[in-house]
Amino acid sequence: MITKENSQFVEISNLIKEYPNPYGEDFRVVENFDLKIKEGEFISLIGHSGCGKSTVLTMLAGLNEISGGGIIVGNKEIDGPGPDRAVVFQAPCLMPWMTAFDNVMLGVKNVYPHVSKQERIQIVEYSLSAVGLGDEMKKYPREMSGGMQQRVGIARAIALQPRVLLLDEPFGRLDSLTRMELQDVIIDILAKEKLTAMIVTHDVDEAVFMADRCVMMSNGPKAGVGEILEIGFPRPRERKEVFDDPNFFAYREHLLAFLEQRSHIKGEPRVFANGEILGFMDKERVEVIRRNHEKVS
Repeated sequence: MITKENSQFVEISNLIKEYPNPYGEDFRVVENFDLKIKEGEFISLIGHSGCGKSTVLTMLAGLNEISGGGIIVGNKEIDGPGPDRAVVFQAPCLMPWMTAFDNVMLGVKNVYPHVSKQERIQIVEYSLSAVGLGDEMKKYPREMSGGMQQRVGIARAIALQPRVLLLDEPFGRLDSLTRMELQDVIIDILAKEKLTAMIVTHDVDEAVFMADRCVMMSNGPKAGVGEILEIGFPRPRERKEVFDDPNFFAYREHLLAFLEQRSHIKGEPRVFANGEILGFMDKERVEVIRRNHEKVS
């Protein structure tokens, strides 16, 4: 349960990210990004490509140097990566010569060198079982589908027993069915482990279904928080109940309207198909895709 005492578990204040520019002033990607996240809360970060979503996430992970401002996690300002924050990327990046068990054990050994061998084995087995790979621990990446490999990546992250789970478009390379399965896996894990989480996504349906709040970023450069939408669905969430709820479509349309408005600010309109942001295209191609999508629908 979220209480008043832990209501500001993660505090991102006046966050700035700049990259050097040899021809003039440094290029500022993110400017004055402010966000407070409650303990146990799930945040989705959404916005147009290039607005700095992954930049914010990797700064929170400690993998990307902060140019200005600061980030506090659990009353401690971060100054680099740490086991209290685990990241799941779009590509699982597994060691091909190691089994699923060994890939997860690699991180566990580094983070928990002082616990017994049996305890480390139990952590790895529990983590793989939690993502549905209890019977696949001895398989190598080449013997696994893309979805199974990503499950190993998720298991590797939760095996570190982090306080914050960071998800950088973790389902972007997967088919729609596998994507939905892994969304449910993440939701179940967060409920059991009481983790705080942030997901970067381009999928509007995913952002609404998974999160407690959707943080919409303004266009870059100098991107920040444009708007925050509270999602009122209770937890635990059942997919059918959420998608049958009229509020789901209201939330969805609110996000799409924000993104469409922002696309006009930046230039050409964007295309939305089944809640997915497809990117900038010339006007003629936009109209062709829209007409084709309307015929299919």
